[in-house]
Amino acid sequence: MIEAGCEAWHHVREISVRGYVEVLRHLPRLLWLRAALQRRIVASGCRVLVGVDSPDFNLGLEAAVRSRGIPTVQYVSPSIWAWRGERIETIRRAASHLLLVFPFEQALYRRAGIPATYVGHPLAQIIPLRPDRDAARARLGLNAADTVIALLPGSRRAEVEFLGPAFFGAADRITRELGAVRFVVPVADASLRPRIEEQARRHLRLGPITSLIEGRSHDSLEAADAVLVASGTATLEAALFKRPMVIAYRMPRLSAWMIRKIGGYLPWVGLPNILAREQLVPELLQEEVTESALTTALMRQLEDHAGQARLAERFHAIHESLRRDTPALVAETVLGVARKPER
Repeated sequence: MIEAGCEAWHHVREISVRGYVEVLRHLPRLLWLRAALQRRIVASGCRVLVGVDSPDFNLGLEAAVRSRGIPTVQYVSPSIWAWRGERIETIRRAASHLLLVFPFEQALYRRAGIPATYVGHPLAQIIPLRPDRDAARARLGLNAADTVIALLPGSRRAEVEFLGPAFFGAADRITRELGAVRFVVPVADASLRPRIEEQARRHLRLGPITSLIEGRSHDSLEAADAVLVASGTATLEAALFKRPMVIAYRMPRLSAWMIRKIGGYLPWVGLPNILAREQLVPELLQEEVTESALTTALMRQLEDHAGQARLAERFHAIHESLRRDTPALVAETVLGVARKPER
């Protein structure tokens, strides 16, 4: 949005926090930020507020702004189909309309009587249906004959701290198994690069060739033979590039305990598995995230050529289901909401 010419009142990284316990020390700042945004938005006289994802922050902001007569659109539904289904009443109060990125969500909101439109997933239009591995390798300066593995330990500092050592330790073990392997690590935020470099130096004991690339996660995924990835949107990107993967996630024990106490409705955390309604790819969580376990799971993915072909077919079907004219559908819906004043 900044590159497109929008004026940034604040940078999105100011709300990039996760978990429960970790949020507590940021809570006063986040509450102040939300209240300041509310005042500024109301004073601006805007015709519609569009909140993009970040439901824990945006739904409260939307409810406050909507109470002042400004219609609101929430782009990306909170994952009430996975856990914390009681949030649907919060959504009802906050959002005049929802823009949904997964097709199965529409029936849920229809039953609840909440206006919602399935607009497709924007990534499904950006990522080609048939990726070109050789072209991506050429763009990154990689050899077409190499075994290439993409490591994506997360886009937040906390994720990198919790997953980076195990990811790079697994990379070291994989090198012992396979010999020459090329690892590519797209760095989501330039501020994370020094920490990732330090982790790579410490844990890649055999010193395999590793490329840290700022941004360019799509090139890295398209070029890869397999992917080791933190749970999140990057798992969907890997699936759209039709790549075998191992999904991992770790957080502080207290936050993980609290989430387990709340409980979820699905046996999976990775978006490819959720969309397929079965475990297509391995998921390793919390104590399961070890160098040994990651290595074993990823080696199985690399060695199972028949499984890779089956995965590609399933991922292609998921890709097709997510393709819509998303920009046009979003624009049409938002303009429609803007023309209807709140009662």
